[in-house]
Amino acid sequence: MEEDASGFDDHALAPMVSLELNVAMFKSQWQFCDRITEYLSDILGQGHSDPARYSNFLSVAANELIELAFRSTGEPGRISFSLYRSATLNRLRIAFAREDRESTGLRSGERQSPQSAGSELKPDGAILLSDLATIFRAAIRIEKNGAQGLQIIADFPSAEDFQ
Repeated sequence: MEEDASGFDDHALAPMVSLELNVAMFKSQWQFCDRITEYLSDILGQGHSDPARYSNFLSVAANELIELAFRSTGEPGRISFSLYRSATLNRLRIAFAREDRESTGLRSGERQSPQSAGSELKPDGAILLSDLATIFRAAIRIEKNGAQGLQIIADFPSAEDFQ
């Protein structure tokens, strides 16, 4: 799965939307996870023959990734959510400053796929990413983003034939 995703860079994808928030505001209410998920999922559904079905299905994965970011942020600063699209995939990128590695379970690996995420996430986080990747036929990875940042990148196929 990682090989599929690493062949794409953001320059090959058309930007759709980017949302940036102050981490303190984002963390002030758990409900922001649902609101951001709904907003991003509605945009992901655009251009599909059944937009509601596609956005509803992907909202499950997007929500889990946004909640993972919610639990993993703590540093002052900003968190950004970006969507990109190509003819074959949709990419969700969540970038933020990381907390102390011991308290979140996230580590600073250069690039990690769900299979190797055991060294990057607490066991439940690694299982979550692996399950999401399998269910949604997605390439999901954690990457360093500068000296103190992490990003969660999920590439979802744009095909509508989810099983």
